[in-house]
Amino acid sequence: MANGLALRKAAREGQLSGTTTGQAPGHIQANLIVLPAVVARDFELLAARNPVPCPVLAKTKIPGDPHSFAPANLFLHSKDLSTVIDIRTDHPAYNVYENGKLLATKSDIKDEWTDSSVAFLIGCSFSFESALCKAGLTPRNIDLGRNPPMFTTSSRLNPAGIFTGATMVVSMRPYRPEDIERVREITRPYVKTHGEPVAWGWNALDELGIRDVNKPDFGPVTEFRDGEVPVFWGCGVTPQVAVMAAAEKIPGKVMSHKPGSMLVLDITEDQLFAAENTSIQPLGLVINGH
Repeated sequence: MANGLALRKAAREGQLSGTTTGQAPGHIQANLIVLPAVVARDFELLAARNPVPCPVLAKTKIPGDPHSFAPANLFLHSKDLSTVIDIRTDHPAYNVYENGKLLATKSDIKDEWTDSSVAFLIGCSFSFESALCKAGLTPRNIDLGRNPPMFTTSSRLNPAGIFTGATMVVSMRPYRPEDIERVREITRPYVKTHGEPVAWGWNALDELGIRDVNKPDFGPVTEFRDGEVPVFWGCGVTPQVAVMAAAEKIPGKVMSHKPGSMLVLDITEDQLFAAENTSIQPLGLVINGH
């Protein structure tokens, strides 16, 4: 089984470029948004006011430093953090935005990173998929080896600073109605990776303002089988939609992960749950003798 460090190194070396769904089961995965320091506080407030789609796991300790995050418990402990994490290279793929528009999708963001860049890691629902698999409720996207579909909704985010007028993005996985309560129970503890579903059933399409379940805004169309209905979770692509809504209010470029191309962390779900109930400490693991 691949671990977080191995997958980050694979991305860094150009050997991993696709979705990370199903990779390193039991490990936490993270979305990314990188903003100029001048608007970072506004985003932090936006995330605090909208914790379901935007659960912040960590942010860079110092603007411009791509190797050091707080809290420090997400990655292996090492005297040389550059061997452990480089946020500019360790996602399989990145999106680059300017003035609210997508400029490019790239394998790294070294050219775009500046001394004022502040990176936020946002929890990802891929993190609870292994728990669903263990319960015999394997998500369809795992079966198919691809991303789940994602939809922009009409559910407005609580605004903060320059971030106004944006709406929540949701991911969708089909389940049989009789399985939904168990799905809710399993995913509910994962509050740092979106938690339990925000809506489910065919009526949820109208509630969320989704016109056609077969026309996702991000990701591929999925398959429905045997009376299944859509089940929707808050999604970490939401910050990208907020960036697009803010448009020219953000000076310079904004970087993010490409939807589905997550940062796989060293911390496991059990360690994250424990850290939520105790003081944050670095992982008790070392690499390369450091």
